[in-house]
Amino acid sequence: MFNLIREDWRTHERDIWRQGFWTMMIYRFGRWRYRLPGLVRKPFSFLYKLLKFAGQVMTGIDLPCETTVGRRLRIEHFGGIIVSGDSVIGDDVVIRNGVTIGLRRTGERGAPILGNRVDIGAGAKILGNIHIGDDAVIGANAVVLTDVPAGAIAVGVPARIILRQLQRSKT
Repeated sequence: MFNLIREDWRTHERDIWRQGFWTMMIYRFGRWRYRLPGLVRKPFSFLYKLLKFAGQVMTGIDLPCETTVGRRLRIEHFGGIIVSGDSVIGDDVVIRNGVTIGLRRTGERGAPILGNRVDIGAGAKILGNIHIGDDAVIGANAVVLTDVPAGAIAVGVPARIILRQLQRSKT
């Protein structure tokens, strides 16, 4: 847990005032407590629930510990970020304010799976049992309801997929 928190600290530019860093600390603590045996876990679970509620009120970010989050998740801005507990988020993902990653309909299973290095613009909504490929970019205010291939850009409501070629470095 502490190694991941140190990595999150570096990801958020060693800035103690970044709300994303506080959210990631609470998330990491919530995941860590699952390693504890039953009776020992109870007080830590209560503390996690208090911290999660306080974190939601102070940051406007809802990231439940049931979500599977990779390394170096960067939460860029304050507020309005909601992530479903069923979602999977890869490594080096960037999330901005107003983003929703969740279920398409109430009572329907299946939340988004985000690949590595996905960049999500402000106000974007990623909904349903869909896959977002590695290095994809989700434009601001896009409503993504279908799979986005690796390296593609999704823009608009509902999102249109624009394929692009990734730049390869010349050696």
